[in-house]
Amino acid sequence: MERISESTKATIDHFGEHVCYINVMRNMSIDCDCMGPGAAPVITPDVGILASLDILAIDNACIDMVYSLPKDGGKALIKRIEEQHGLRQLSYMKELGMGNNRYALIDIDNDDARITAAEAVKDLEPEWIPDRFNTFPGRNDLKKMRPF
Repeated sequence: MERISESTKATIDHFGEHVCYINVMRNMSIDCDCMGPGAAPVITPDVGILASLDILAIDNACIDMVYSLPKDGGKALIKRIEEQHGLRQLSYMKELGMGNNRYALIDIDNDDARITAAEAVKDLEPEWIPDRFNTFPGRNDLKKMRPF
């Protein structure tokens, strides 16, 4: 995990203040994107999109939201993160001075209200339901497709 953080820091240091971070918390599998069609099915609900000028703050917010998913919605992902020591990446980023681990979530759909991670995910159902724009044939049960 340290090497990922170090290579990211080198990139950030190179581009300086010309970087923003957008994390799309959608189609989250316990496997890496590099697994392709062989990856485990998507089982974590779509959470939303976060944006920040601070890489550590946005990654911490995403982790907090996964840990706050209701009804054990993030259980499998949390287990994989902890088995792979994924939280070490965040603590090492802090050690490298890559950002601030404190953040404020601003809900732009609700008059820019400040919310907690738990408030951001409180109404999510624990199971991922595909729609026609969000499917992985062979990986997900398309019989449960979400209506439009």
